[in-house]
Amino acid sequence: MGRPRILISDDHNLVVEGFQKILEPHFEVVGTVGDGHALLSIAPKLKPDVILVDIGMPLLNGLEAGQQLKSRLPGTKFIVITMNEDPEVAADAMRHWASGYLLKKSAGSELIKAIREVLKGNSYVTPKVAQQLLDRFVRDPRPEYSAKLTSRQREVLQLLAEGKSMKEAADILHITPRTIAFHKYRIMEEFGLRTNSDLMVFAIREHLISA
Repeated sequence: MGRPRILISDDHNLVVEGFQKILEPHFEVVGTVGDGHALLSIAPKLKPDVILVDIGMPLLNGLEAGQQLKSRLPGTKFIVITMNEDPEVAADAMRHWASGYLLKKSAGSELIKAIREVLKGNSYVTPKVAQQLLDRFVRDPRPEYSAKLTSRQREVLQLLAEGKSMKEAADILHITPRTIAFHKYRIMEEFGLRTNSDLMVFAIREHLISA
């Protein structure tokens, strides 16, 4: 039986190189990608055992890419690798598609441990975030419900919040600028946003871009 196959997705070359050095003695690193669209394209072709997902990637963030890939690769395990310690982000990812949640400041040995745990069918959340999740549940065990953006709205909002023009966003998503405008103003109407600054703040709150 061959070594488990790992795909790394992160837009920082130094981080990717560091992961490769940590993982290659133990696993087969089958590829690396630097944005969410590239991840959606290459992952179904490679069919890795585990995908490491940086949630802050450009063009399409890791949260959206991971959720879209989970239905296409049900046998693949996904581990979020991030600087984001927000327990709400961790809870959402673990609830819908991820098997693990790890901080980039974690030790290399913890990354190896997390991969081995998810390959056994277990979940793994780095201890600091796991404690925050537990504390949050104890304070308020009821789930929170709110209006939700559609997948297309999230893609459009992320690109606009990253500073892309409507034409640039349209080219990336292979739709017309008029459709981008439609989604932008529908988002603003549905969520009570009045200005582009409001849109930016909303994108940060939705974890589509970093503050």
